[in-house]
Amino acid sequence: MGVTAERKTDGKGDRTRPASGSVAAEIAPTLRLAVPVVLAELGWMAMGVEDTLIVGRLGPESIGAVGLGSMLHFVPAIFGMGMLLGLDAVVSRAFGEGRLDECHRSLVQGVYLALFLTPPLMLLVAALGPAMAWWGVDPTVLGLVGPYLRAINWSTPPLLIYAAFRRYVQGMGRAAPVMAALVVANVLNIAGNFVLVFGLLGFPRMGVEGSGWATCLARLAMAAMLVSYAFWHDRRAGTGFWNVSLRPDRARLGRLFGLGLPAATHLALEVGVFGAATALAGTMGAATLAAHHIVLNASSVTFMVPLGVASAGAVRVGQALGRGDPATAARAGWSALILGVGFMACTGLAFVLAPGAVLRLYTDRPEVLSIGLSLMSMAALFQLFDGMQGVATGILRGAGDTRTPMLVNLGAHWFLGLPLGATLAYGLGWGARGLWAGLAFGLIVAGLILIRTWAAMARRLADEHDASHPETRRPPQEGQP
Repeated sequence: MGVTAERKTDGKGDRTRPASGSVAAEIAPTLRLAVPVVLAELGWMAMGVEDTLIVGRLGPESIGAVGLGSMLHFVPAIFGMGMLLGLDAVVSRAFGEGRLDECHRSLVQGVYLALFLTPPLMLLVAALGPAMAWWGVDPTVLGLVGPYLRAINWSTPPLLIYAAFRRYVQGMGRAAPVMAALVVANVLNIAGNFVLVFGLLGFPRMGVEGSGWATCLARLAMAAMLVSYAFWHDRRAGTGFWNVSLRPDRARLGRLFGLGLPAATHLALEVGVFGAATALAGTMGAATLAAHHIVLNASSVTFMVPLGVASAGAVRVGQALGRGDPATAARAGWSALILGVGFMACTGLAFVLAPGAVLRLYTDRPEVLSIGLSLMSMAALFQLFDGMQGVATGILRGAGDTRTPMLVNLGAHWFLGLPLGATLAYGLGWGARGLWAGLAFGLIVAGLILIRTWAAMARRLADEHDASHPETRRPPQEGQP
């Protein structure tokens, strides 16, 4: 949004940055962008944690219903949000080139894409609730899922509008407004949950359904805040946002669609495999489903850190490529991987050393705790590789490659992880622990393949730099050609 001001700071449009440097030197600027993005991701996930903690007072059936209902809505919603991830590459590159007009045009087309996706996604969510009756889900849980799902489905339109404006703002290196919107949304979600779930301040006691309406109102607020920020900043800085054409641009929409579809498919495949596992856990009783949801919720919270780092890495890689600096793009990617994987190694250790402390934040039911303890060991196993695949996916997206992560996740999760988990759970009688063993295997495979894919791309970026800047190429060592 103001080019002159943005060029004063590293990674926000500066074309004069020298190509020389090290991966360590990129950690600080990546971290500066990543911190507010990570806090925003944690704020996004915190709403699900808040819902679970508050309805947890109603019993394991309510925990299971919120977990299953959230997942049924989240898979289609994350596909819609993934369709807008192409804005990461498009906006960050345009910003790196100093083309704010291109950033504005891409946002307008992103909003059109969000509006186009909303009706079919809402219809899909509406159809998923009744379909659970055929899956063999616990009848008590199933009776609570329908009202919750109907309520939270109305959060789809503001969620997609929020996603479009978030990618636009974030692609230009401004993550603080995203974080602020999530903070306000979480405060509203907590207050709304207590009021609507337990019937306070004269409102009727709505139980699980009230939690869905609270989340819906919170998402409406965060979308309104981010849209308001974009217009307010333009009026203050005069970036030309008000002058952008509102006409649909078929070519630009096609580019966003082409970049977004593989990213959206990848996200839907990854989240969908956990959704399928949740549905399978729903056939194992309310206590097992509750334990599964709690451990999945805890794992999802820790994953928000590498996910935020991945978004920051995507922006920095895209901006560097927009400046014509592939060497810096490669170093920015490696710095993001160091931050994300390092954090997940620590959380894996925490899951091993203190699993009970994590579980008791959600419930004190002995039957849920005993199952949850066995699942926490599986979650600890894949933390490192989950961070690896998450960050690698982000930095590959920043370089314009959304297809490879999609194919890798399809193979690792759906052809390897889920079939293995189902076999262990039902064929060998491992139950939910078998499901999680299969999920862990899929994440390990995906992480290893994607890290090798990024390493190959980073070498190509370094070669591009050497070819265009022969004066910076290191002389061969003694004994080398």
